[in-house]
Formats: sequence, C-alpha cells, structure tokens
Amino acid sequence: MSKSKRVLSGIQPSGKLTLGNYIGAMLNFVALQHEYDCFFMVPDLHAVTVPQEPAALREQSESVAALYVAAGLDPKEAAIFMQSHVPAHAELGWLLTTMSYMGELERMTQFKDKSEGKEAVGAGLFVYPALMAADILLYKANFVPVGDDQKQHLELTRDLAGRFNHRHGDTFVIPEPFIPKVGARIMSLEDGTKKMSKSSPSSGSYISLLDPPDDIRKKISRAKTDMGREIIFDVQNKPEVSNLMSIYAQCSDKTVEQVQAAYEGLGYGAFKKDLGEVIVQALEPLQRKYADIRSSGEIRHILRDGAERANAVAESTLAAVKEAMGFLPRGR
Repeated sequence: MSKSKRVLSGIQPSGKLTLGNYIGAMLNFVALQHEYDCFFMVPDLHAVTVPQEPAALREQSESVAALYVAAGLDPKEAAIFMQSHVPAHAELGWLLTTMSYMGELERMTQFKDKSEGKEAVGAGLFVYPALMAADILLYKANFVPVGDDQKQHLELTRDLAGRFNHRHGDTFVIPEPFIPKVGARIMSLEDGTKKMSKSSPSSGSYISLLDPPDDIRKKISRAKTDMGREIIFDVQNKPEVSNLMSIYAQCSDKTVEQVQAAYEGLGYGAFKKDLGEVIVQALEPLQRKYADIRSSGEIRHILRDGAERANAVAESTLAAVKEAMGFLPRGR
C-alpha cells in the first residue's frame, strides 16, 4: 500500500505514561501506521526544558519507546526513534527560533501556565515551540495528531513554515492537525473536569500503563464519583461517572450507551468493581509484551533503526533549508 502522506507525533518521557496517553494518543498511532508514512519520536529534548534527573530520564525514555511497541506500533511500519538521536532537530530548532517573534512566543498558553508564579523561567521553556515546529517540519509531515493543549503550537508551526516559504521559497509542507477517528479524552480520576496527566503530583489521579493489577483496582475503587448513584453518561452534569464510563467503553470495545444499559439500576460499587477488572484485562497484554521487550534489549535495535530512517529524511530537509537561507555548504 502506498503511503503518500506523512504523520509525525510523540509523547514526552516526563512522568509515567497513563491510560489517557494510551486511549487518547497511542491507539491512534497504531491505527495511523497502516495508512500513513509515520514517524513517532520520544521527545527527550523537550523533556529537558525543565530539570530532569539523568538516570530517570534515561530509564523513562527507553520505557516510553518500549510502550510504543507494546501498544502495537510496528517498527517495520513506522519509524520509532529518540529525538536526540537526530541532530537535525536541534539545528533546525535554532534556525526557526531566529525566525520567531518574542510576542508570538509570549502568547503561548503553555508557557504562561508553566511559568506562572515562578521567579526564574528557563529560556528553553520559552523557545520550545520553535523546536516543536522543527520536529514537524523536518519530516514534511502532512498531519500532526495534537490535543487541545498543543493546537496553539501547531498554529505557530504553520505560521513559521509559511514565513520561511515566503522569505526563502517553498521548502516546507504546511502541516494540518489530525482529528482522531477513535479514542476519547480521558480525565483525572480525582477531578472529572481536568485531563488525566502523567505529570500530576497525585498518583491516584491517573492509571499508569504499568500499574500492577491491584493498584489499578484500588485506584478505580477510590475514583471520585458524582452525587446520586445512577450510571448515566452526562458530561455536563455527571463528569466523574461519565469519565469512568468512557474508560470502560474504550477498554471493553463497547459504546457508552451499552455500558449505561448494562448498569441501569445498579450503583457505583458494582460498576467500579467491574471497571477495575476491565482495565486490568485491557492492559495485561500490553504489560506482558512490554516486559518481554525490555528484558530482550530489542528496543535498542528498534531505536537505532528508527533513527537511521529518521536521519535520512531530516538531514535532507535540513540541507534544503540551509541552502535556501544561504549557508555555505560543507566541503567534501
């Protein structure tokens, strides 16, 4: 099958990947690999915009890559690689930084949120949208799966690509956001109005993909529920139970309507007990495959091969960019 369109995405190796990452992003990655020419990176350069403990960063980076494969990404179908293994990301990130304006970077909502109340803020956090633009534009990605919190950054990427093309001639593909066909936005177990986040300080607010079965059951049993005892999908009036129903539907391959019908007249206790088992069963194959990948050392070979494929594309794009900007080519 010809894959004429290209996709680029990734999940930062900061914090443990959650059920929200799996349902909201990774399952879509798996579906996309069969339709598009896909590049899925582990954005470790982005992770260091805030301080990281070196051993933890190294472990978590390899863990994220292994979870990609355990979730169903096929290294023969998609390039899986570490962002830092492709030097062109950092170089193009700098070149695009020089084309970015202070005002547009200051308007980035994520920068405002992460810098609020802090006396000192790292410059990397301020300019990292330019690096994100480089990630996308290096591969001439046609589509980028993004959540609500990244849409603003994709708009900046589109602006930078258009600005470069206007100044230096058509070089970059203008990327489009990808709207997932499947999946759902999974919310916190402690607050149904906030997204489930791997960076949350409360481990009870999320299900980690590698949580032991008993921990999963315990977290679901303690998950916040709304007033009343009806199992009804109503995001506005019953956000907590609606979130749990979404999780049940996604992990059991049922619709929320089927879940609602199955628990009509029953209370939260029976529903949450069953939900815990549904999640445990859904994650068991992933956890088993993850353990096999990590113990075999296979992920190192996958990342090496993925970086070779990514470098070939990225270096070609970077060479075209530097020629368009007037850099002297390196002598042979």
